[in-house]
Amino acid sequence: MKTIIKNKFFSILILVIFLSTSCKKDFLNVTPRDRFQDEKVWQDSVLAEKFVSDIYNAFETSNSGFTEQMQASATDEAIWNHSDAFRLLNMGTITGATLGWDGTSRWWERMYVYIRFSNIAIERLSDASKNGISNQYSKDKLLAQAYFIRAYCYHQLLRYYGGVPIITSSYDYSEDPSIYEIKRNSYEECVNLIVKDCDEASRLLGRKKLDKGRVTALAILALKSRMLLYAASDLHDNAKLTAKVTDLSDLKDKLPLLCYMSGSQQERYKLAQAAAKAVLDAGTGYKLNLSDPVSAAEGRANYKSIAMGGGSKAPGIDPAAATDLLFARYFIIESSSSQGLHNGPNGYRNWGGNQPIGWLVDDYEMADGSKFSWNNPAQKSAPYKNRDPRFYASILYDGADWKPRDKSGYGFDPANQIQTGSYDLIIDGKLTKVSGLDTKQSSIEPHNGTWTGYYIHKFIDPDPDIVDAQGRQFVPWPYFRYTEAVFNYIEACIELGETAPAKDWLNKIRFRVGMPAITATDQNTLREIYRHERRIEMAYEQQRFFDARRWLIAAETLGRKVTIIQVNGTFKPGKSLSGTYRYDETIYDYTYTPQEFNTREDRAWKNQLYFLPLSRDEIRKNPLLVQNPGYIE
Repeated sequence: MKTIIKNKFFSILILVIFLSTSCKKDFLNVTPRDRFQDEKVWQDSVLAEKFVSDIYNAFETSNSGFTEQMQASATDEAIWNHSDAFRLLNMGTITGATLGWDGTSRWWERMYVYIRFSNIAIERLSDASKNGISNQYSKDKLLAQAYFIRAYCYHQLLRYYGGVPIITSSYDYSEDPSIYEIKRNSYEECVNLIVKDCDEASRLLGRKKLDKGRVTALAILALKSRMLLYAASDLHDNAKLTAKVTDLSDLKDKLPLLCYMSGSQQERYKLAQAAAKAVLDAGTGYKLNLSDPVSAAEGRANYKSIAMGGGSKAPGIDPAAATDLLFARYFIIESSSSQGLHNGPNGYRNWGGNQPIGWLVDDYEMADGSKFSWNNPAQKSAPYKNRDPRFYASILYDGADWKPRDKSGYGFDPANQIQTGSYDLIIDGKLTKVSGLDTKQSSIEPHNGTWTGYYIHKFIDPDPDIVDAQGRQFVPWPYFRYTEAVFNYIEACIELGETAPAKDWLNKIRFRVGMPAITATDQNTLREIYRHERRIEMAYEQQRFFDARRWLIAAETLGRKVTIIQVNGTFKPGKSLSGTYRYDETIYDYTYTPQEFNTREDRAWKNQLYFLPLSRDEIRKNPLLVQNPGYIE
């Protein structure tokens, strides 16, 4: 991870064979100062630490959520504004030869690169004859990190593809390609390895403290918690999977790669519950000790503060909310985040990349806990009023206050409000319909304007001094949050029929953001409430892609057509405005029209998408690999 390597220009190249044909007096025979032979690395604790630091590149920027093409656009959270990167995936037409969006977080080859590096570190540091480091305390810290990163990489592969080849030792170079051919292990075997690696990392790390950005004891427990919850889910239960997916002719023969073939789902939920409880007992999170809801204003501030993770200097942001982060990617000046530029409104000269779709916006409840509905006349006439406080910290909508806009030229907007509609305006004495500055018809970079009528607010630093199109932000990416572990515990409790603690913890999360308590105790009702709450709380955090799959609800969620909003502002009788537009309910009547939008992606769900296809190239390199069901090579 670049943020924790003390000298990013000091890289370690391992397993390099130095060939020397010159005599000893040859003045050109000089050992390079930027690389070291393998045996020298493991004789020096400083070099060994730098080797392990380099393995953190498994968590580089393109493997975090702050990529230009966010995973959210592969779900019912967002749509990608620009290229057709997600088109094949979202329309269900990907194959092993045409993968469509290939986010680095699921890049098979890259994960195995860092698995290999982790294996090398584990081999050298576990065997005293293969290293010269005498300080066992230092070795244990390095080993804990290597085990954690290996577990993380395998968990990434497993949740995209199902069972993958388990490789726990490094390979020497060979010209015989058959040495690298290995079959996929079963899903259960992969889960067992990840849990075992987490347990070993926990044992080795103990209470040792590492630098910010490196693994923590809570992060290890959180990874184990996530993996065991996934393992207990319906997608990986033989009976549940085969009952839901009946249209894939080759599913039966490949089930061991995808799910448990024996054992009790309830027992697996007990393991998941215990793992999540271990996180809860070891940490505290942020403001999860409330017995009543905070005010809506405080709830919004709490949620925004958590999203900022201590990386914002904006007024009203509480840096203490960083306690909810268990493992994150932090940023320094040389590699800060362009999240605002990538996703901010085009009227601010940003790129508007991943745009919220109507389904997500509509799922935010009213402030009183009731469901929002376009069939409710009062709600349809003012859809952005009195909503869940998290809505205002997550979505930029028409009329929302935002940062100072450019006060000069064609971007003049003294009101600093989001403009995603079309509005009446008096220009040169004539009634004219004008398009908002943040639309596809804007005078400012219209190609970056919104298709959906919305922009992402969450994870964009609200600091007015940061001009997103020019500056960078330092908001960390949350790989693991304490709140996720709370959700894991809630889910396991619900599936085990323990609804009382599930309800109590759900209310703790809701109270923190100013939402009222839920009172339901029925298992089925509580399950639906929980799934909604997780969707809203964890929006844009790379959860929905996996949650919809492991709950076997993707056809009803991810497969829906994209929905957008059209906003129109017309003058009230006797009212008018000339010069510069501003959102003003005393002057305008606003109408909001939700619509289906299939122009960019005519989304459809196909059941093979529960698991992604292995690349044809990987199968050709390793003919022992078996393709996932429903895909051709």
